[in-house]
Amino acid sequence: MQTEKWDILDERGVPTGRTTLRGNYVFKKGEYHLVVHIWIVSPDGRVLIQRRSENKRLMPGEWAATGGAAKAGEDSFTAAARELYEELGIESDRSSLKFIVRLKRKNSFLDIWAISTDLPAEQLKLQESEVAQAKWVSAGEFKEMIDNGNYHNYGKEYFSKIFEKIVYGRGINYE
Repeated sequence: MQTEKWDILDERGVPTGRTTLRGNYVFKKGEYHLVVHIWIVSPDGRVLIQRRSENKRLMPGEWAATGGAAKAGEDSFTAAARELYEELGIESDRSSLKFIVRLKRKNSFLDIWAISTDLPAEQLKLQESEVAQAKWVSAGEFKEMIDNGNYHNYGKEYFSKIFEKIVYGRGINYE
């Protein structure tokens, strides 16, 4: 298996021209890498969630966001479109996949994207090495999973932005 390369970004999110191998580098203060999450929302406000494979080293078996790290040379959109297709088989383009917000984390910039679709969960092409299950949930069910600890805890700021930008029952708020 080939090891994935990541771009090292500066404190503004700009590539420094240096790369690192995934898992083989300790980021110094002011160094980051790019991570993307993609939220899939139906026109009636349901959210498509996925459970990670039990074989994943990080967060095995947890319900968590679709996404992952950008590979060296990828911009945010390219990484988001690739992750969405690889993990769930959902194709996207610049008109369907919309940037929502960027969050600065400890060692990463986390770009959150959203797409609107109502593709039935049973028609998804799950990447078995990454995704064990996917299902549609209502806004209420999703909030309950977060509150009960049945969905990965990305933190208060993260979920505040998700709920602020995704208007349940009316689709995605891009403003």
